[in-house]
Amino acid sequence: MLSALGPDAKMDDVDLPVMPPVSPMLAKAATVVPSSDGVQWSHEPKWDGFRALIFRDGDEVVIGSRNGKELGRYFPELIEAVRDELPPRVVLDGEIAVEKSINGVRRLDWDSLSQRIHPAESRVKMLAEQTPAMFIGFDALALGDRDLMSEPLSVRRGALLEAVPGAGRCRVSRVTTDAMTAIDWFTQFEGAGLDGVVSKRLDGHYLPGKREMVKVKHKRTADCVIIGYRIHKSGTGLGSMLLGLYRDGELRMVGGSSAFSDAKRIELQQQLEQLRVDPDHVAEGEPSRWKEKGSAQWIPIRPELVAEFGYDQMEGDRFRHTVKFQRWRPDRDPESCGYEQLEVPLTYDVHDVLEA
Repeated sequence: MLSALGPDAKMDDVDLPVMPPVSPMLAKAATVVPSSDGVQWSHEPKWDGFRALIFRDGDEVVIGSRNGKELGRYFPELIEAVRDELPPRVVLDGEIAVEKSINGVRRLDWDSLSQRIHPAESRVKMLAEQTPAMFIGFDALALGDRDLMSEPLSVRRGALLEAVPGAGRCRVSRVTTDAMTAIDWFTQFEGAGLDGVVSKRLDGHYLPGKREMVKVKHKRTADCVIIGYRIHKSGTGLGSMLLGLYRDGELRMVGGSSAFSDAKRIELQQQLEQLRVDPDHVAEGEPSRWKEKGSAQWIPIRPELVAEFGYDQMEGDRFRHTVKFQRWRPDRDPESCGYEQLEVPLTYDVHDVLEA
């Protein structure tokens, strides 16, 4: 979990046209890259990192997560890069990423990035040297004394290119207005560790917290809160995780994830055991499709951990099948994990798939 704003954050000392915290503009899922249809689109790769907004006012630098929490203490090398490379007064939206060389080819490395979130200052310093991060900017919210959020993307893009020289740790994402090129990118860039394609209206304003962008990903995923677990039928290790999503402020169970190796089952049980709501409490009565055979018992835990899961379809308000664990999401706030992620229509009327 990311810490709240700490003593290193100097928000009170920042005086910019756009002030932190800002909830970043979000994307809704789609199955295809949008074509024109009377709308001009700008397409760019979907970076697989931590969403971040950078606020610089002179020597004061704030790096905010998508939930308004301070990231700067975890990435001291980016604080230095912002001071060295960016204009003295600027607000940018982008992604923090870590790259790794595999057989001489550089690609994004999520595992190395997620390990950067660590409470120990000594380890933060060590990882900053061993796995340094970069910031990939894809939008500009302010430059100098100008508030750019009400400007069209075409203007904000120009300001972004002006603000980021692109030779150091602060870089700029490639874009194209050609849908066919974006479709090619969708396939070609996956090997570099990218996550798909994001499309934005060229005439669109920057709307904080609104799902005004369009994202096409390589697979369906959802960030879910771990709400409990079941012991494996062998009696040793974790058998399955129980998952939840928020709706109207209520955490609702949406399914389960299993199929872990023997070693992973033991590791996960030890990890989740520490979060038990009550060491002696076992819950009963969850729907049978998510229970271990012959048992309806499960162990509730505090809803503090978030992970990304791959899934195929929804059936009502739940995953149709058990889902596959992808990775931990230490950058996500549990309460930010809601049903609004599931924008793609995933339920079907049987007549829609029958031959007319």
